[in-house]
Amino acid sequence: MESLITAVREQDEAARFLAWPGDFDLDRGDHVEEVHLASGAALEGFAGDGAGGTYFFCGEGGEERPILYADSEGGAALVAIGLSELLRLLLVAPWWRGCQAFTDEESRELAAEYLQDIPDLVARRDRAAAALGLDLAEQADALARLREVAVRAGGNFGLIFTPEGHPHPYEPLIRN
Repeated sequence: MESLITAVREQDEAARFLAWPGDFDLDRGDHVEEVHLASGAALEGFAGDGAGGTYFFCGEGGEERPILYADSEGGAALVAIGLSELLRLLLVAPWWRGCQAFTDEESRELAAEYLQDIPDLVARRDRAAAALGLDLAEQADALARLREVAVRAGGNFGLIFTPEGHPHPYEPLIRN
């Protein structure tokens, strides 16, 4: 089976959608700060966003590993278990960073803003998903899964900023 990272690199339409509105770029895997997981498990930056945030694979293994997102303001959250789950989230709810309450109403409002700016968003999303061979969840289900992963499993993936030997934990981006 081909890796999803390879598929994203090879499928121009999928890569363009993930770049915008997904704000996900495989060429931005370097985090601006020195960080590590509190558990000591491996941490591998593999993608980032335009605001300086980074997506990290956690632990050993391949694309099925848990994925932690760290923003440039000292916040972090476990956002998916595996790259396929992350890409599904970015495809159906690229506005996930704007969610605070994770309600259907909030998600509809954010979706409406994106659709106003990108009228062909749904068609582009569907073509990107097909190119990557991904079945998509409903946006409410994807956001519920994000919150579940962040709140239930996320506590085991604390990110620590380690400037000059003075560790400082990142704040949770998604709270219970």
